[in-house]
This record gives sequence, structure tokens and C-alpha cells, in this order.
Amino acid sequence: MTETGKRKDAADIFLRAVNDMLPDSAVKKALSTGLPGSDMILIGIGKASWTMAKAAAEELGARIRGGAIITKYGHSRGPIPGIEIYEAGHPLPDIETLRATERILEITGNLEAGQTVLFLVSGGGSSLFEKPLPGLSLQSLTDITSALLLGGASIDELNTVRKHLSSVKGGRFALHCAPAKIYQITLSDVLGDRLDMIAAGPASSDPSTSEDALYVLEKYGMKVHEEILSAPGSETPKSLDNVTFRMAGNIAGLCRTAKRHAESRGYLTDIVTDRLEGEAAQAGRDIAKYALGEFSSYGPGLKRCLIWGGETTVRVTGGGKGGRSQELALAAAEMISGKKDIVILSAGSDGTDGPTDSAGGIVDGSTWEKIRAAGRDPLKMLGDNDSYSALEAAGALFRPGPTGTNVNDLVIVLA
Repeated sequence: MTETGKRKDAADIFLRAVNDMLPDSAVKKALSTGLPGSDMILIGIGKASWTMAKAAAEELGARIRGGAIITKYGHSRGPIPGIEIYEAGHPLPDIETLRATERILEITGNLEAGQTVLFLVSGGGSSLFEKPLPGLSLQSLTDITSALLLGGASIDELNTVRKHLSSVKGGRFALHCAPAKIYQITLSDVLGDRLDMIAAGPASSDPSTSEDALYVLEKYGMKVHEEILSAPGSETPKSLDNVTFRMAGNIAGLCRTAKRHAESRGYLTDIVTDRLEGEAAQAGRDIAKYALGEFSSYGPGLKRCLIWGGETTVRVTGGGKGGRSQELALAAAEMISGKKDIVILSAGSDGTDGPTDSAGGIVDGSTWEKIRAAGRDPLKMLGDNDSYSALEAAGALFRPGPTGTNVNDLVIVLA
């Protein structure tokens, strides 16, 4: 099979796996197990909140007595009867985030015992659902979040800080809704599916402390203004009794589904891990080395597929444009340069990667030289975090568009 054929296979495996993980059926299944209350308010936050809300509205009909969702710009797909739809900033909150969050707090204010909030949570919610603690400005909050993202902080570290600088995260939204009950359906984008970390846990009790948040800030050498130092003083709740949780999907399920689709195309397939993490460029090099070593032990003619799932980070030191999946793909392209019969796809399951229109990249043994042939220096561009421009020069960007789900990132290697 040619590289073109394998590139098509890799893209098809990715898209079919993601399509199978769309939250429609999972949300409906979670609702079919029995939902307390005869009517409820629907609230959704995250990149997949429109898809989740649409499924819930179809399943519950008139039982939903209004509500609102917040998703990323460009991720809503039209009106949902009875539901207010807002779009806001990601990966950094913006003024629309504050307006939409304030509206949700209005809708869920003054609830009584016996009422139910159907809370649909997916990745991206930590940026899209936000109200800074009193005394903390949006600018200060975005400065902190941006510095941690650029510094390569892990999602756990980032959300530990977010929880202690927010009026709605770390269980505070659950306190706001009490004594009403919350029924949360979750689409996980966090390795290990920790409920307190997914969207920074608006309805989950929080094991971390404000001291933990301050430790993270100090670890990344941030200059903390007085208003920020004082903001975490109000501790997050350590126990909650008004929330029930259901898991709708995660990266492990996406990897299993991708494996099934690869095998249906005749590939001998292994899931290497569904907990990929670490720095994106180094992960790309490691994946390429592992794949080359693994494939060298098999004879010619055998179709092989290796799958990784998880979420890496990027420590931004340059001024280029890109995202973690694109940077992983570009670093992998260097390692497989000149090698025949190998293709590596690295992409975000939500169809976007960083502040770009690309989900990631598909590279092969010719990609690195194609970048050179375009008059660019791929190694310099990698160092400048300019993976988008490098992959674009080689025709190696992967642009499926928003998918309607969000369960981490997928790497597919075919040979």
C-alpha cells in the first residue's frame, strides 16, 4: 500500500472512531438509567456541550424546562428548542465567557429542594465556564492561565490553580445550586477520568487546597500580584451531597474503537497506551522510535497499526503557531524522514488543536524533506513552536473540522 493509501486509512480510522464516540448515544444511555425529578434545568459546558444538549433534548423533550449551554466559538450547530446557546473563548476565557457564565448563574439561582439540574460537562469547560473570585480581574486570570499553558503546566496543575481562583469551579457551582440536585453526565478529556479535574470540577468536591494552587504558581516562577495572592483564601468544598455522576465517554473508549476500525481494514493492531502525556515534541520522537523498532521485527507485507491516546503539553518558547498534536506530528516527521511505508497521524478528537483550524497532522517519510523543499527549515520551525506553518508547507495538516466530541488526543501509526 502506498503512503497515500495509508494516509487515507489513518484519517478514516480516526474519523470513524471519533464518530462512534459522539456523545449522542452515550448521553441517551445515561439518561435511560433513570433521572430524578419530573422536570429539570439543562446546563452544558464544554466543546461537546451542543451535541450533548441536543441528545438530551431529544431524549427528554418537555421534561427540560429551559437552560443554557456554553461552547467554543464555531462549535454550536444551530438552535435547540428551549435552550440558550452561548459561544465563548478557549483556551482562555474572554468577556463572552463571563457573560454566559453569569447567565447560567441567574438561571440556576434560588433553586429549591426537589428541583434537578442536568449538568452536561465536557473538555474545554474550564475555560468556557468562569467567574473569577471577587477581587480578581479577568485579565489577571487570563494572564495566569496563559503563563501556565505556555510554561507547559500539566492539566492537573492548571486546574488546581483554576479551581482556587474561581467562583464556579472546584465544587462551587454545586454549592450555588443547592439544595437542588445535580445529575452530571461527563465526557472526559482528563487521563484517569478524575471528576474534580474535568472542566476543573464545578460540581465535584475538591481534594486540593489553596496552598497547592500557590505552590503551582511558585513552581512556574510566576510573579503573583497581591490581588491574586488573596483570591484563593476562600477554600473549595471538600464534600458535596447533592451531585450524581455518570461517565459518557473517555480516551480509553476512543482507543478501543480506533483499534476495531483498524482491524476491520486488515491491520494487526495494538493500543500502546491510553495515557500518553509529557512534552509533545519528545512524545513525537519517542512514538516514532518505538514504531520503527516495533515494525522492524515483522516481515514484509504485514499491515500493522499502533495506537496512542492521551494528552501532551507544549512548553512555548518561540513565537510560532501550532498546537500539541501538530508539534508531536512535526517532531515525529523528523524521526521517520526518509523511511518508507510509515504514516503517523496525531490529532485532537474535538477536531481542533491549539488556536488553529487544524486538528493535528498526518506525516510520513517524505514530510520533513517537503518542508525543506518549500524553502523552510523544519528543525528551526519546531524550535519556534511553528508546527502549523511547517506542516502546512508540506501539505500535512489534518483539518476535519469540529467533531462534536472531546476525549483527548489520538495518535495512529500505520506501516
